[in-house]
Amino acid sequence: MSAFSSAYRLRRIAISALLLASCALGGCSSIDRLSQIGEQPKLSAIDNPTAQPGYKPVQMPMPKPEVASYNPNSLWRNGSRAFFKDQRARQVGDLLTVTVNFTDKANIANETQRSRTNSENSQVTDFLGAKTITQANKILPGSLLTAGSTASSDGKGSVNRTEALQTNVAAVVTQVLPNGNLVVEGKQEIRVNYEIRELVVAGIVRPEDIQSDNTIDSSKIAQARIAYGGRGQITDVQQPRYGQQVMDVLLPF
Repeated sequence: MSAFSSAYRLRRIAISALLLASCALGGCSSIDRLSQIGEQPKLSAIDNPTAQPGYKPVQMPMPKPEVASYNPNSLWRNGSRAFFKDQRARQVGDLLTVTVNFTDKANIANETQRSRTNSENSQVTDFLGAKTITQANKILPGSLLTAGSTASSDGKGSVNRTEALQTNVAAVVTQVLPNGNLVVEGKQEIRVNYEIRELVVAGIVRPEDIQSDNTIDSSKIAQARIAYGGRGQITDVQQPRYGQQVMDVLLPF
């Protein structure tokens, strides 16, 4: 066996041992991270949201269905806002643009102070001849009943938060409820170098709230679920190590 073959085998054994140690210490997901060293994060595949393992159809209390009525010899269809066709999203698979305009600001300050001082002195120096005994006279204080306590607390809390998010994301209609409301869900991924930014929008919208240009403001989405975050090298550096997270959970102090 040549020296090159031996070195190659030793290198493969070292890599295998490193992968096994990483799987045992940091979880099997470390193997995937090691295999992606030096490569850009992969984008997720475009899948049907209803086929995802955690997908559940939305069930909401619905009124009784109304029978649609049509006017004879009329060019207009009841509920239509366009002469030819309504271009807004109205059925499963249609797209609409969600305008995410979220601005939140809170400034709260609370302070609570408490103080209490108690003192009790009976001025009783002798009771039923308790101090007539020599040893008791040495042990017992001047007053047989003397008590005092002091307690104080000072609590302060403040919140100063400012959040702003303005962006647009296209969503797809995944379900039409019996009363005509639309369940929409949209996801957007943007990769910049080795970091992926994710924007997820989901909720229930009324067809009447959709604008003529097929857009809707995020403030008009019921049961809105809006998530904005990222994953990649920068996010990994900002997170505490796995061991530190475990110690934060287990340690009581």
